[in-house]
Amino acid sequence: MTGFVIALISGALMSVQGVFNTGVTKQSSMWVAAGWVQLTAFFTCVILWYFTGKGQIGQLWQVEPRYLLTGGIMGAFITYTVVKSMAGLGPAKAAMVIVVSQIIVAYGIELFGLFGVERAAFQWKKVIGAVIAIIGIVIFH
Repeated sequence: MTGFVIALISGALMSVQGVFNTGVTKQSSMWVAAGWVQLTAFFTCVILWYFTGKGQIGQLWQVEPRYLLTGGIMGAFITYTVVKSMAGLGPAKAAMVIVVSQIIVAYGIELFGLFGVERAAFQWKKVIGAVIAIIGIVIFH
């Protein structure tokens, strides 16, 4: 239940953040806004790390496989793509397409056991759910 509530909060925060980032981009520039997002995220993480006292920074250099350390780079491009999609489609439509894309890619990662994720068995009901979500986007459009 806790995971479900946290996921709901995450989705809500992503939608609001996308709108905020789009507004900052309109008043500055794409990479200034994206840089600001990443910089403020960094400082937030440092503050929270300081107060929670969990984990040593040196542990980062022991992470294997090394490609797992590229999440921040992806974060910059996530900011870029969210802002561009919200500016082009509007917040609601962009969020729907983003979420459906996340569902499809996440299921592919599980299905093929990519990036160290435990492999999941193929299930038609998950494919049908994704197709229904795609149909929902078409109807919403």
